[in-house]
Amino acid sequence: MRIVVFSDSHGDYETLDAITENQIKADAFIHLGDGLRELYHLRDAYPEKRFLCVRGNADFGYDEKYEDTLDIGGVRIYFTHGHIQGAKRGVRELVECGKEHGADIICYGHTHCSAASVNGGVYLLNPGSVSRPRCGQGKSYAVIDLTEAGVAINIVGL
Repeated sequence: MRIVVFSDSHGDYETLDAITENQIKADAFIHLGDGLRELYHLRDAYPEKRFLCVRGNADFGYDEKYEDTLDIGGVRIYFTHGHIQGAKRGVRELVECGKEHGADIICYGHTHCSAASVNGGVYLLNPGSVSRPRCGQGKSYAVIDLTEAGVAINIVGL
């Protein structure tokens, strides 16, 4: 199974369309906030695909949750934008929230800096930003592959 994770698109419809076309066989797409307008556009353009999302700090006027979980392929993914959990200060609160939700994988955005690691047996993933990267990095998103051999996480540069 393949899950595509992106965040912080901030109005960049073109890049999200290109990612979706490139990853059209993915089983699910998760947007981690700050770009719900673009996500709604994707839902309309690809009604047969599974798109999930959470609200970010710049998603004004939306009723989406700030955090959610997805059970897929035998793993639980906890996903959030990260601003409520203080992602710019570190990942401690994110890890605590993920563990409270029984997560195997924790996905967050907000920092615009891509990162992937394992913390106490739990995968921690920030796909970076598809439109406004920081930390000296380029635009990016992430792919989570769930296989019989286990979990594989890749940051994909644009």
